[in-house]
This record gives sequence, structure tokens and C-alpha cells, in this order.
Amino acid sequence: MGEQKRTEEEEKGICAQAPVHPCQLQVIADSHLHTPMYFFLGNFSLLEILVTMTAVPRMLSGLLAPHKVISFTGCMVQFYFYFSLGSTSFLILSDMALDRFVAVCHPLRYGTLMSGAVCARLAGAAWAAPFLAMVPTVLSRAHLNYCHGNIINHFFCDNAPLLQLSCSDTSLLEFWDFVMALAFVLSSFLVTLVSYGYIVSTVLRIPSASGRQKAFSTCGSHLALVFIGYSTTIFLYVRPGKGHSAEVNKTAALVTSILTPSLNPFTLTLRNETVKAVLREQMQKLKRPHEAL
Repeated sequence: MGEQKRTEEEEKGICAQAPVHPCQLQVIADSHLHTPMYFFLGNFSLLEILVTMTAVPRMLSGLLAPHKVISFTGCMVQFYFYFSLGSTSFLILSDMALDRFVAVCHPLRYGTLMSGAVCARLAGAAWAAPFLAMVPTVLSRAHLNYCHGNIINHFFCDNAPLLQLSCSDTSLLEFWDFVMALAFVLSSFLVTLVSYGYIVSTVLRIPSASGRQKAFSTCGSHLALVFIGYSTTIFLYVRPGKGHSAEVNKTAALVTSILTPSLNPFTLTLRNETVKAVLREQMQKLKRPHEAL
């Protein structure tokens, strides 16, 4: 009976696993949200904050300062953290998709397959792999010869503008970048796509029409933002060569670093019934002391 109740509660949150910046403390503080889904959500929320902080503050200071200057070391550090954190966020997305797949398609084995130890290993691998893989990538950039000026036509140290400043042969580096994008972006996208394919197939077999509609409406909003994130990233990085024009690159980078993280809390979290119930409960607790007065 307890297993059935837990499964029903998990189905309420089907696909509602979007990153929510204000909700990060809520996930930690409320015991109702101490589940694998919200564990990964907290990781993803933290990653979105860190990715945005890596690029946006420097961009804003550049808009205010008359001379937009960044040291070479600072540029390499920004490059390392931006791409490491961005790759980690896609791997966490695939972990979240796997969690939903197990909860919906294998509910009776959910507690075993998605135990705390398993979730910790999945999240640990998602964090460790990109940060380790980016070390040789950054070192290779640091040893390039830059003889085409020192002005980066971008608001942060992105990959293509850096390669355009180099007079070294970058063909091997471009191939390595393509392999890295395949490993972290396309692989996680395929895992997410296959997982949601099975989820949709399972949801279609739910006898309740209202249950199907609720699940699909929540999945639709989540997959829309997943599509925006993956499409812009694939457009920017999953291709050999130095890429598109600078203006196209900057516009697409703004979408991934500013627009998508800004939309996620409003589009997804506020449609998550579990999170809304917790927030209503917290608001009621805050009102009671004032009512007593």
C-alpha cells in the first residue's frame, strides 16, 4: 500500500523536473521533496545558476566599463567553467529523464533502482566527467599561438572566437571539440529522448483521460525548454569547424545562458503540483504567526 501511494505521488510530478532557482532551498528544507527527482532538480538548478554567473556578470561589467578587458588566465578559467558546467547540466538532464523513466515504467523497482547511492553515483559521474575532460581542452587552448589580434568578438570567452584568433593549425582541436560535443550533448539528448519515448508510451496506457492530459501538459512544457536548450547548443557546438558568424553565435549563446534559465522557473516549477503544494504549505505557516497577532 505504501509503495502504491509513493508511486502515485511520483506520477503527479511526471516530467516536472525543470530547474528552479528559487526552489533550491525549498528542496533542501522540505522533507516532501527529498526524492531522486528533486535531488537531480537541485543539482540542475545549481548548475544553471553557476553557468549564468560564469558569463553574465562579465558581460554586464563589459557593458558599463569603457574598456572591456579580461586577462588571458581569466579567459581560460571562464572557458573551463562555462563548458564544464554546461556539459554537466546536460548529463544531469539525462539523469532526470532516467529517473522519470524508472518511476513511470518500473514503479515497483523504483526504490531499488533509484536508491540514494545510485543517485549520488549518477550525479557524481555527471559532475566529474566534464570537469576532467575539459582539462586537456583548456590546456590545448593555452598553448596555441594567437597572432590575429587580442579582441574576442563575443561577450565571453567562447570556443569559436578563440580559435579564430589563433594562427596555429586547429583542425585537430576542432575534431576534439566535435567528439566532446557528441559525448556530452548528443549522448545525453538521445538518453532523454528515448526515456521520454517510453514515458509517453506508458502514459498513453493510463485509463484516466484527465491523468493523461495532466501528464502530457507538464511534459510538453518541460520538453519545450529541453528543445530550446539542446537545439541552441547543438546549433553552436555539435559541428566540426569554427562555426557560424559571430553575431549568430552571440545570439544563440544569449539564449542558452540567459533566456532559458530565466524562463525555467516560471514555465515549469509553477506547474509542478508537488512544489506548489509545498509552497502553499509554507505560506500558510508564515501567515499563522501574523494571524495570531
